[in-house]
Amino acid sequence: MTETTWVDGAAGSLYDLDNLPYAVFSDATQDEPRLGVRIGDHVLDLGAAARELRPEWAPLLDVAALNPLMAAGPETWAAVRSWVNDLLSDESNRERVTLHPIADVVTHLPFEVADYVDYYASEHHATNVGRIFRPDGDALLPNWKHLPVGYHGRAGSIVVSGTDIHRPAGQRKAPSDDGPTYGPSQRLDIEAELGFMVGRSVPLGQRVGTGEFAETVFGVTGVNDWSARDIQAWEYVPLGPNLAKSFATSVSAWVTPLAALDAARIDLPEQEVPVLPYLEESNATTYDIDVEVELNGVVVARPPYRTMYWSPAQMLAHLTVNGASLRVGDFYASGTISGSEKDQRGSFLELSWGGKEPFVLDGEERSFLQDGDEVVLRYSAPGARGGRIGLGEVRGRILPTL
Repeated sequence: MTETTWVDGAAGSLYDLDNLPYAVFSDATQDEPRLGVRIGDHVLDLGAAARELRPEWAPLLDVAALNPLMAAGPETWAAVRSWVNDLLSDESNRERVTLHPIADVVTHLPFEVADYVDYYASEHHATNVGRIFRPDGDALLPNWKHLPVGYHGRAGSIVVSGTDIHRPAGQRKAPSDDGPTYGPSQRLDIEAELGFMVGRSVPLGQRVGTGEFAETVFGVTGVNDWSARDIQAWEYVPLGPNLAKSFATSVSAWVTPLAALDAARIDLPEQEVPVLPYLEESNATTYDIDVEVELNGVVVARPPYRTMYWSPAQMLAHLTVNGASLRVGDFYASGTISGSEKDQRGSFLELSWGGKEPFVLDGEERSFLQDGDEVVLRYSAPGARGGRIGLGEVRGRILPTL
């Protein structure tokens, strides 16, 4: 693919030709949402380009969701990406395409979500949580290194970055209380995660192997799995998270195709416990993606995705090992990304050690989210030409309970 773009200011940025993430956007001159591709600080109107230059692709690109393109398969993913690269690198296309400044567009949820599964794939996060909640027991439960632990989330509560989040309410019970009470969550938290979008349908009874990851997953996006820890503590035994998670999960408006992350692929950290055959991988890999957690304009943590214990391919294989089907638009997330150091913890539960060790923000001790707080998650990875690419941000502000 060509390395130089004619778009002013895009060369060498986080959104150069080696990135080209997708979004669904609208603008002041045309209210109908449609697909776009980011280049520098502009959005290429992909729907308009398809209508004029590649009408055979209009049913895939002149639409308001990524699902038709995802369903078209890896060969089409590659062909469209190559075409977009040509449009943005050949100077003769300057007058043939429409670019919109990022500041002038509104982004929307980029895909129609089918099902949603959230994993628990960081050993550092799982160990920290185990030590917080089971200080006198084993940090990791016996199954944790044998399978990617996860729960089935609520697809209808996935919202695009920039959506305000109302503080959830529900049942809470502190250990010292005689019984549960109902009210707004007092321990509202974040979870910095990475999400994977499935672009392939697989019927019931047919399993997907670890070697089928690249032909099954279309791309990745940032995720904030908002969590009400007090509601979770009372409800999750014995069946797991439900209302503590289902009120909202925020995702980036920008979807980075897997091809843009080729330079970020690295070896998976060694798994010291042998896994069952369906989870085995030849040359198991993960991604070298850096995350920033910003609270009210201050970076409070930098979790590294490269430390995750379970690989994206293993999570995918586990998703279907029982014969569960896949649908285009299925979505699974990694669970909280946390590293070995305190400033690499991807949740406030960990950063404040369950509220017992508050962290300092602008001179104030903080543990969990307050009304008015704004959280921004930012993601970046190595690019194909030695620089870095941006995976988009996940932004959300906490509003009072409705």
